[in-house]
Amino acid sequence: MKNEKIKNIIFDLGDVILNIDVPVASLSFAKLSGREQSEILTLFKENDLFRQFETGFLDESGFRNLIRKLVNFPEWTDEMVDTAWNSLLLDLPAERVDLLKKLRGEYRLFLLSNTSSIHITQVNKILEASTGVKKLDDLFDKVYLSYEMGLMKPDPNIYLQVLAEQNITAEETLFLDDNADNIKAAAALGIDTILVQKPVTILEYLKDYAV
Repeated sequence: MKNEKIKNIIFDLGDVILNIDVPVASLSFAKLSGREQSEILTLFKENDLFRQFETGFLDESGFRNLIRKLVNFPEWTDEMVDTAWNSLLLDLPAERVDLLKKLRGEYRLFLLSNTSSIHITQVNKILEASTGVKKLDDLFDKVYLSYEMGLMKPDPNIYLQVLAEQNITAEETLFLDDNADNIKAAAALGIDTILVQKPVTILEYLKDYAV
C-alpha cells in the first residue's frame, strides 16, 4: 500500500534492480583454482575480502593481488580475476529501468549499494547493453556506493549520511533492499521500508507508486 508521505525512494542494487547470484563468484574462483568452493569461501571469509573491498580499504589492484595471494595463483591476469568476480552479476531487466524513469517524475530517487568498483564498471556495461542507459548515475538523483563512502549497510551511519547530504527526512523516505538486516537498520531510523523477496520484484512492490 502506498505511503502518501513518501517523497524520496532509496534502492539497493543487487537483487532489487540487478539480478545477482552471489555464490557464483566463489564457484568461479574455485573452478579457476581447482579448489573446492567451500575452501574458497573460507579463505574469503577469514580474510574479510568482501568487506575490505566494498568499504574501499582495498583498491582494485590490492583486491586482485590479495586474491592471487590467497589462492596462490600469482599468474592470474587482472581480466581473469575480474571475470570471476563479476560472474555473480546476472541480468538487468529493462522493465525495472522503465519503472525508475517513471518514478523519477514523481520522487527523488537514490541508489545505496554495498558494492565494489569492479562490479560497478560491469553493471554499467550490463545496463547500457540491456537498456541503452550508459550509467547508473543517469537513473538517480545521486548514487551512493559503499566503497566510496567507507561504510557498508547495515551501519546506521550510511543511511544517516544519505539523509543529511540530501536534506531529506526519514519519514518521507522509502528504502527497498533484499537484505533483512539492512531493512531493520533503516527502519530503526524511521525510514519506511520494503523487504524485496524473490520472486516478487520492485514492479509489484511499487505498483501503487508508479501511476
